[in-house]
Amino acid sequence: MGENFYVDKLAWFKQNEKPEVVLMLADDPERIGIVIAWTNINVKPAETMTELVNTCETVIWDWLWENTLFSYNELKEKTGTSLSEIGLENKIRPLIGNRIIYPDGTVNSYVQRYLRERVVHLFENKKNTNTRKP
Repeated sequence: MGENFYVDKLAWFKQNEKPEVVLMLADDPERIGIVIAWTNINVKPAETMTELVNTCETVIWDWLWENTLFSYNELKEKTGTSLSEIGLENKIRPLIGNRIIYPDGTVNSYVQRYLRERVVHLFENKKNTNTRKP
């Protein structure tokens, strides 16, 4: 099982995204920070992959992550969080388990859209605040 197999399995998950996962981020700035930082860290598949023992969806997802390399230190630096590595791992586990972040350094497309809309909304509010006359 090589990198192509890894990429093919990951593509299947991306094609079967669920929009409801956005709700996990709505009121959690730390998780939002992790998701934003996730796209800016070095994430790559392991050079030597473990054997996939089952074709169950959750087993495949776990296998993908088992064969993914990234640095908690780099993620911590880029989030600017004061969480310990254990605290950061506790925050990232639901993001992984609910397929919000992907083992290739990308994020769920619904989450990405949600974050972009929040940014646009922030700019629109700032623009409206700056154009009001006293």
